[in-house]
Amino acid sequence: MTPTREQILAASAGWVAVLLNVIPGLGTGYLYQRRWKAYWITSALATAWFVAGAVLGQNADALTESQNQLVGLIGLLLLAAVTATEAGLAVKRVRQGS
Repeated sequence: MTPTREQILAASAGWVAVLLNVIPGLGTGYLYQRRWKAYWITSALATAWFVAGAVLGQNADALTESQNQLVGLIGLLLLAAVTATEAGLAVKRVRQGS
């Protein structure tokens, strides 16, 4: 018998999903949880963030370039924090509902 999506999510360790979304980032914890839609959304957001940074960083002077890098890093860290929190809360929500 194939386990349901909720059973897979409830069986996953929440701390592993949180850690995987923070350390390598970019939604890796969603792969661990087998949550493909969340993973692809996170990947699309990260890609859009990289592309926006590259487009806006064209012909930038040295001072602006370092500011752009800082904004880019803060954005990726914010994305990692949001996805890590959501991954942990998803496990908690499924376990409490069971």
